[in-house]
Amino acid sequence: MTTPAINYQELTEKIKLWGQELGFSQVGICDVDLSAHEAALTRWLENNYHGNMDYMARHGLMRARAKELVEGTLNVISVRMDYLPTEAKFARILKNRDHAYISRYALGRDYHKLMRKRLKQLGEKIQQHCETFNYRPFVDSAPILERPLAEKAGLGWVGKHSLLINKQAGSWFFLGELLVDLPLLPDTKPENDCGTCVACIKICPTQAIVEPYVVDARRCISYLTIELRDAIPVEFRPLIGNRIYGCDDCQLICPWNKFAKLGSEDDFKPRQNLDNIALLTLFSWDEANFLNKTEGSPIRRIGFACWQRNIAVALGNANYSLANVEALTDKLTTADEMVAEHIHWALEQQELKLRELNQDKNLRLTARLIRSVEKGMPRDA
Repeated sequence: MTTPAINYQELTEKIKLWGQELGFSQVGICDVDLSAHEAALTRWLENNYHGNMDYMARHGLMRARAKELVEGTLNVISVRMDYLPTEAKFARILKNRDHAYISRYALGRDYHKLMRKRLKQLGEKIQQHCETFNYRPFVDSAPILERPLAEKAGLGWVGKHSLLINKQAGSWFFLGELLVDLPLLPDTKPENDCGTCVACIKICPTQAIVEPYVVDARRCISYLTIELRDAIPVEFRPLIGNRIYGCDDCQLICPWNKFAKLGSEDDFKPRQNLDNIALLTLFSWDEANFLNKTEGSPIRRIGFACWQRNIAVALGNANYSLANVEALTDKLTTADEMVAEHIHWALEQQELKLRELNQDKNLRLTARLIRSVEKGMPRDA
């Protein structure tokens, strides 16, 4: 009995439908040719813009060559999943220096496992309709240029901040890939609609976007608070503000995010009140508490020491209070050398703020005294 030939146009349409049924906001397909990105990747690595992320350089140009990653790969099924919550408190928390700002993507459960499971389910669904079919799901788990692939698959364009932007959905979404050995019908790469806008470049607190489409990770707050395991360079500490895990500024300012879609996954909703919580509350956690409250969260992967390091910097940038000073001083008794160095810096910042407060108070008292004296002086004096 002869197996009927596969109608790949029909299969492509079905794959997109199955993807949406599994909760993906959009599904696109592209080939694996990223040779046009190899020169830019080489320059980025040569400039050491990857910082301490050795894994970025370890696989070299394989990131642009998916065929070398999984032999036999013909196409990539690229997916996006929206995660923006209702009643997001971005601006209010950023302005409240005594509260912690945590990047929106990290407030809920870790998206990696959820998306990888859904991609595997999509692969299994396709497998039921093909006599032979090989696939591999990836969600930030392989040396692959996922944003250029997603761009090529029609999910959006890579913006000047290096994130993917969708004309109808902004940029608040996760990406994932299914590498397959099927000759599916590819989608069309969209036009880049950033135009002359440079809002993301201007707003970046540490000027990490060194030129359009190029980010120096060593300056990026997301890198400094998540990827870096050593001391945060002193020059960047005041610029971090109250951002203790990641940074969303370039997305917050992007005009295309007025079209952002709300996420429908309960797992992505904020947990442990992390979208509106005081720095001192988080700083009071011991390691057992940290591990318990970040179970299933991407935050856990930075470890307790970096968590304390980041909060110490934020407390140094917070408004002066005796409670801040006492909490920082108390932690010195248990902090390791790296964290202690940041605590000492934070205490110095709190002391400077106290001096400024006292100076302002003295100036106000002096001005009040002068006014009272002037009121009592005769008019012809």
